Amino acid sequence: MDKLMDNRWFIKILALLLAILLYSTVPNKENKLTDINVPSESTSATIKDIPVNVYYDTENLVVSGIPNTVSITIKGPKTHVQSTSALKNFEVYVDLTEAKIGKQKVKLKVKDLSDKLKATIKPATVTVNVQEKITKEFKVEAEFNPSQVEEGYSVGLPVVEPNKVKITGAKSVIDRIAYVKATLEEKNKLKETITKEAHVQVLDKDLNKLDAVVAPETVKVTIPIKNNSKTVPINIIKKGTPQAGITIDTMDLDVKEATIIGPEDILKDTDSVRVEVDVSKITENTTLNLPVIISNGITKVTPQMVKVTVLVKKQEEKTVSGIPLKIHGLSDPYTAEINDPTNQLINLIVNGPSSMVDGLGPEDFNVYIDLTNLDEGSHEVNIHIDGPANLDWKPNLSTAKITITKNA
Repeated sequence: MDKLMDNRWFIKILALLLAILLYSTVPNKENKLTDINVPSESTSATIKDIPVNVYYDTENLVVSGIPNTVSITIKGPKTHVQSTSALKNFEVYVDLTEAKIGKQKVKLKVKDLSDKLKATIKPATVTVNVQEKITKEFKVEAEFNPSQVEEGYSVGLPVVEPNKVKITGAKSVIDRIAYVKATLEEKNKLKETITKEAHVQVLDKDLNKLDAVVAPETVKVTIPIKNNSKTVPINIIKKGTPQAGITIDTMDLDVKEATIIGPEDILKDTDSVRVEVDVSKITENTTLNLPVIISNGITKVTPQMVKVTVLVKKQEEKTVSGIPLKIHGLSDPYTAEINDPTNQLINLIVNGPSSMVDGLGPEDFNVYIDLTNLDEGSHEVNIHIDGPANLDWKPNLSTAKITITKNA
């Protein structure tokens, strides 16, 4: 060995080998730049309104408390974040396939997301209520706005077809059902029977809408509409007594008929309406605005006010004297003698329009006593008076005393 070390060529060859070995252990700069894996730029993004899918026994259970959508924040390589944000090719879900009935806290999960991304869901957990699903049958009530009915018309009993529906939902929801209504919405005034489809609403006692499945969702609602009006004459009724010297000549209405509204049975028994004129306050020709008076049960009358034109005749008082008292009804076998009045004449105080009173005389009146069926003897009988119409009169005697004797 010592001889080799002393050999000059051996030393040179050994040095060359060491130099080659040393050179091979030093890394090349160019090779280093190409061989090292440099990660791309990292970023994050929040994606909103991602729908949440729920997996559970849909035939027998009902789940509540799951949000419709959530927000998810993803973090990772920029190209992956941008692509996922645009495509949204992943799913957020809750797995309740093994869940038990009752309230429980569950974690929201994500799948089909690139393994190069990290995801944070907001909210990360939710409290859900898993309940038994039940189906129950309910009667449907029709509902509509009565103000939609045209004036003069009335509503009969609404008809719903079908009148029962099946409602499916959580037992706690079904137990809260207080009303099942089909609301008919109509903008125009109703004058005739109408039939329309209406959506069924499920409500609690406070009229809050409940989340349940209704079958069928719509029903057919028929609202019967009847004409509840009638046209009747307006009658004028006199109240009180005209003042002395005043005669009511005519009373005329500007409207002769009125339309009344009310229940069918009341309308059937109502033949007229009226206005009342207090003649005791009228002293001259006048026009009055008076209310139309209706009977009990009538809800409305048109018109409500009418004009009454009243024409009067002022009266004059006159005494007509010397009217002979005649005897009527005396049988042939008898003779009658008037004992009182002894002169067998009657005087009348007559009241009436001046035009009629001025020319009156005894010949305008028929004053008599009726002796029909009277026997012999003395009698006191009533005095009867016939005279012109539209006059008032008062005799100085209302009875006469007579004696009946039988002819010999």
